[in-house]
Amino acid sequence: MFFSQAGARPRRWEASQSEHKKWVEVFKACDEENKGYLSREDFKVAVVMLFGYKPSKIEADSVMSSVDPNTSGILLKEFLDIVRKKNEAQVYRNEIRHIFTAFDRHYRGYLTLEDFKKAFKQVAPKLSERIILEVFRDIFSS
Repeated sequence: MFFSQAGARPRRWEASQSEHKKWVEVFKACDEENKGYLSREDFKVAVVMLFGYKPSKIEADSVMSSVDPNTSGILLKEFLDIVRKKNEAQVYRNEIRHIFTAFDRHYRGYLTLEDFKKAFKQVAPKLSERIILEVFRDIFSS
């Protein structure tokens, strides 16, 4: 209830010109033979270059299965869309982590109802305790 009503879905994130340029450069660097697309292995190298980790077999399978079957790999436009979505998700996870850390004042790695109440009293002092409790239950019961 709370997240859908509060609009906590990730916002569409737009890359800066320099980020977009970097993504294109990585695509070109990984497309060593100038095929115009990235193979599965090329894609894995690109992810390592941009995100610092090797994608799992499941992630690579998922990406490759979403590629246009009439092409031999991931075209630049598709690659840019994939990278934008990955970056968007990373930004969203970082925002969530930041909010959680702000609520977790004792650095325990979990939130108590008291932590939640104190945080809400600071950011929304006029919000009733009943609403805060309802939000806490909605979030932590799912």
